[in-house]
Amino acid sequence: MKLVKQLLFSALFVFALFNNVATANTQAASATAPMTQEELRAKEKATYKPQSVTELIVAFFGTTGLDAMINPVEGLKDAHGVEISTFAQSWGRAIMFIIIFVLFYLAIAKGFEPLLLLPIAFGGLLANIPIADMAAPGHMLGIIYEMGIANEFFPLLIFMGVGAMTDFGPLLSNPKTALLGGAAQFGIFGSLVGAAALSQYTGMVDFTLQQSAAISIIGGADGPTSIFIASALAPELLGAIAVAAYSYMALVPVIQPPIMIALTTKEERQIVMKTTRKVNRLEKLIFPLVVIMMIALILPDAAPLMGSFAFGNFAKESGVVDRLSNEMQNSLINMVTIFLGFGVGMTLQADKFLVAETMGIMVIGLLAFSAGTAAGVLMAKVMNKFSKEPINPLIGAAGVSAVPMAARVVSKVGSDAKPGNILLMHAMGPNVAGVIGSAVAAGVLLSIFK
Repeated sequence: MKLVKQLLFSALFVFALFNNVATANTQAASATAPMTQEELRAKEKATYKPQSVTELIVAFFGTTGLDAMINPVEGLKDAHGVEISTFAQSWGRAIMFIIIFVLFYLAIAKGFEPLLLLPIAFGGLLANIPIADMAAPGHMLGIIYEMGIANEFFPLLIFMGVGAMTDFGPLLSNPKTALLGGAAQFGIFGSLVGAAALSQYTGMVDFTLQQSAAISIIGGADGPTSIFIASALAPELLGAIAVAAYSYMALVPVIQPPIMIALTTKEERQIVMKTTRKVNRLEKLIFPLVVIMMIALILPDAAPLMGSFAFGNFAKESGVVDRLSNEMQNSLINMVTIFLGFGVGMTLQADKFLVAETMGIMVIGLLAFSAGTAAGVLMAKVMNKFSKEPINPLIGAAGVSAVPMAARVVSKVGSDAKPGNILLMHAMGPNVAGVIGSAVAAGVLLSIFK
């Protein structure tokens, strides 16, 4: 009997649903009944104004992007109701096109972080096309931005893929190198103080504390973390912060060596480090779980970043979900990189990028990155003084989380000082520790300003 009642109730529910749909379709059809041919011709005749060929050409030119740049409109507002200056509509767009083509050149000809700089630059190109308004809500770039940048989702997926590609073996074989990853984060907090002081005492730029915090994360040389923090604390500066972060990551081979050489002696650069022990599979499997539990107990605000990172690494080290691990390392991270680049590129609009604050971001970001490199090297020098086993101070520079480029630069500088001295695996320890350090620093900043 109970079954009969349930079936009867289900039948009544389905009947009511179809009845409502049918009623709605009937009402919609009656409300939007198609016009007859005679009605369409009458409407066209009432609204159409005959024009000569010259008038048609002039009218067409008025719809072009060239006309929009040559004849900017006073009081024009963007999709968010913010007025766009005439400079941003004309010369500003021209300057942005030049900047974007420079980014194309750096990505393609020089190989500067092409996987991110190329889609970011192309997104910026689309965002600056006049009239099309592709960055508006509901349009292509606007949809991508809301889909994964505004809610900070894309950086988390990137971190998941990075975790799946990371090997914690070098760090676990020499745990004390984690201190170098922590020391390199000095650049983040030092530049936070510097940015706040620059805003308060010089008047050259006007950054709030939250904006200063978002800028300072550039010192960690971690693009996804920079985007994550900028989206949360200073979305209006996202484009400049992302471009600065990835530009300095690409310039690691240029920026770091002079700092490393200046802070070390030739004898220190020639130090040969002992081969580290082999890490077993169980250690690698347990480590991401230990990290996420420490985050859960001490710094929950870092959980989104570290949770994604730890899952990617745990899936890889488990050895039982190779399909998932391979997808995270390849298809997932590649697809998200395209959307992430377009979403960030949307913020490279002339009226948002061509401001004094952008130059301030580039300068502070450079100082933050340099300070992080220097702090890592100095910490390694101190550790070498007190360690029983020799530590080459160069590996401290790898504490910034530009994986694995910083470690490769360290190895190159070391081999230049002493041919055959391979520091790559030793540098990978602080390098992957820097990834954790920058995520923890991001969590600290979020906990302060949330």
